[in-house]
Amino acid sequence: MRAFLVVMDSVGIGGAPDAAAFFNDGLPDTGANTLLHIAEACARGAAEEGRSGPLHLPVLDGLGLGRAAELACGTCPPGLGRGAGGLWGAATEVSNGKDTPSGHWELAGLPVPREWHYFPDRQPAFPADLMRRVADLAGTGGTLANCHGSGTVMLDRFGQEHIETGWPICYTSADSVFQIAAHEEAFGLDRLLDLCKAIAPVLHEMRVGRVIARPFLGAPGNFRRTGNRHDYAVRPPGPILTTWVQTAGGKVHAVGKIGDIFSMMNIDSLHKGDDATLMQHLGTLVDEAGDGSLTFANFVEFDSLYGHRRDVSGYARALEWFDAELGKLLPRLHEGDLFLITADHGNDPSWHGTDHTRERVPVLIAGRGAGSVGQVGFADVAASIAAHLGVASTGPGRSFL
Repeated sequence: MRAFLVVMDSVGIGGAPDAAAFFNDGLPDTGANTLLHIAEACARGAAEEGRSGPLHLPVLDGLGLGRAAELACGTCPPGLGRGAGGLWGAATEVSNGKDTPSGHWELAGLPVPREWHYFPDRQPAFPADLMRRVADLAGTGGTLANCHGSGTVMLDRFGQEHIETGWPICYTSADSVFQIAAHEEAFGLDRLLDLCKAIAPVLHEMRVGRVIARPFLGAPGNFRRTGNRHDYAVRPPGPILTTWVQTAGGKVHAVGKIGDIFSMMNIDSLHKGDDATLMQHLGTLVDEAGDGSLTFANFVEFDSLYGHRRDVSGYARALEWFDAELGKLLPRLHEGDLFLITADHGNDPSWHGTDHTRERVPVLIAGRGAGSVGQVGFADVAASIAAHLGVASTGPGRSFL
């Protein structure tokens, strides 16, 4: 008996009851719906770059994705809703955030117990004393950017100046995050990681959820981020799903940025790479992970490559790729396994702005029969996995199994 918890980063299904309290470019998230709007664009032929036609997700829809989406928002995305061969439902977040740590902490059984600090959307975005501290730690005469922005835009705007001056590029987003970009060769990867590690306690004391090292390579006009990103996240203040499993003697395997999100809290093995590589790691764990284990995976490129960049075609391609890979994976599950697919927030690529969107998320389960689990909470995901593995849980969630 094993459990696999797989997060399709940002694949929201609309319907969050408090969406009006969350904003993109000053406008509320009311009506944002990542899956529905992608499916609608595909159905009308408006998502044809690198793919064509209606959104094709037979495996996810076979588990109940279309029905989960209809439960969440009242509308079934076009082309979906034909099957329900797994357990399916829609999960609602209670934490006051639409960011990665808030969603993952709550999925792991611990709703965020406090307000994160968010930097204002103005320039400069950061306090002067913080920027002096960064420059001192970096050994530079100053820093660049000091604003909100998309990472790729930051490289286009400040990459050449960074190469010329050696000053680190510091920026943020609507998340509780402080990001530092630097060229792996001109600045040095180890130097960037050391800088982020050194400044992280200062940001954590300010209740900023994550400091992220954003290394890149290339030359002006052709900068590209590398896979050597590293997150320095606030450690969860209490036991979570990984704690419960490890305490009971089970192994915990992290795939993708799970290790970063939880600061490696109660994690036995870490498997990183791009999403294609992560799928290979996940497949190996499906074949080889031991009895009583938890594999906790995050596939980030839905969010990082397509959601924030408002690329509907790219997001649709990524969903169809994931669905096809899932079709190869599920038949390899062992008897008694639970495979649960969900998301941490939305990031509607058709929406205004570039930020995440406040949405409900799907809950799809293979290995435990078929039917609806209804409207559930994020924390109920952790409680249900704990119940499946027969381990004690301490969070507020309740099992829906």
